[in-house]
Amino acid sequence: LVSQYPAFGVGFGEAPKLDLYVAASSIYLLAAEQMGLIGLAGFIFVLGVFFWTSFRRRGVADARGLGSIQISSVAGVLGAASAGLFDHYFFNLQFPHTVALFWLFVGLATATTSEED
Repeated sequence: LVSQYPAFGVGFGEAPKLDLYVAASSIYLLAAEQMGLIGLAGFIFVLGVFFWTSFRRRGVADARGLGSIQISSVAGVLGAASAGLFDHYFFNLQFPHTVALFWLFVGLATATTSEED
């Protein structure tokens, strides 16, 4: 499926042809199927910036007394991202509660490193 629609994928709906089936057991393969390689690169880039910023700005969270919340949130995102190699629930639109939980942890960790009060 990714080889037939490499740039932008097939979208978040059904496959464009009847003989194609959109399903994968990895969030990264599912992202490549639905958003293409460009969308997958964007998703990995966002996760990379998130981890880089979280670890680089660890002192900001510690200074505000939020270090334990920040490291716990980052650990949750890291666990979901690594489990995503074998599981698709953190990216699948049929499970919006787990997708929301993933992005909630990303937002919580990002908010702890914010310099604004």
